[in-house]
Amino acid sequence: MTLSKKLGEWYEKEKRDLPWRKSSNPYNIWLSEIILQQTRVAQGLNYYLNFIEKFPDIFSLANADTEEVLKLWQGLGYYSRARNLHETARTIAFNMKGIFPQNYPGLLKLKGIGDYTAAAIASISFGKPVAAIDGNVKRVVSRLFAIEDEVNSTRGKDLIKTFSYEILDVSNPGRHNQAMMELGANICLPSKPKCMECPISQYCLALKENKVAELPLKYKKASPRNRYFTYLIIKKGNRILLKKRDKGDIWEGLYEFPLIENIQETSPSELASKIAGFLNVSDSQLNITKISETVIHKLSHQHISCRFIHLNFPGDFEISAGTGIEITTDEFEKFPVPRLIERYIDNKGL
Repeated sequence: MTLSKKLGEWYEKEKRDLPWRKSSNPYNIWLSEIILQQTRVAQGLNYYLNFIEKFPDIFSLANADTEEVLKLWQGLGYYSRARNLHETARTIAFNMKGIFPQNYPGLLKLKGIGDYTAAAIASISFGKPVAAIDGNVKRVVSRLFAIEDEVNSTRGKDLIKTFSYEILDVSNPGRHNQAMMELGANICLPSKPKCMECPISQYCLALKENKVAELPLKYKKASPRNRYFTYLIIKKGNRILLKKRDKGDIWEGLYEFPLIENIQETSPSELASKIAGFLNVSDSQLNITKISETVIHKLSHQHISCRFIHLNFPGDFEISAGTGIEITTDEFEKFPVPRLIERYIDNKGL
């Protein structure tokens, strides 16, 4: 029995019961893959179900407001992917009459759809013999063939692609790709892989050579950038101030409280004069009601140390805190905000 046949039979018996696997509709496959780029299945499942409930097809997503899409995406991070999702939905709905390209090259032309996602849609929805290579598949292939090149190097990528196509089941590429991903997610784990449960362990060179723990080889990640945020939760009666984040930085298009960013962590007492200057008020007019502990929020490439400072002003008080909007506290939950802010408000309140 061939490797691909053994893998396929194992998948049919052991695959998880996931909603996007019950359909070959390219909309469902595309949506699931974009969401699962950001998170594990356990968390991504709820996001997928919420999206499908709110936007059951490409047309409903295309006709949504961008802020609706960002609000549903809230907490996943990499918000550019949510904006690309929305833009691509509009392209397919309005320029292609709601019909996805049915081949890999055509899918690659759509914004936000890269090699892996295009291959997943092409193989699962349209039966095209294209290998879908995500992080799980890279790990499986690097161990199967004992690839000792770094998986993100040019040679490492070429070897993984070559071997992925060598074992691809061209008669059922969609099932094969999903089986490879399932194997990496549940059996061929980064640490403590379940080699004795692997349906294709007899083919694994890393297992034979006792190199499973050493592979795959990866580049060392660059050190994350440290940033220091102070958010001002300014209440005027039952109203608060929000500002939309600009382009060219994290969380583009999301809303946040007025922000002071420092080059290093600053004590609350040192911040008082900065806050007064930022708001164009005197020190005596500041009415700070609460100062939070420092909250650490880690992104893949940035570590943010953040403090929230609560201030109260009379309802008719004029505040200069940059271009922004005033909303009621009840309206806050309608606005898409970074996960950092969402978690703080959920725990501490406005």
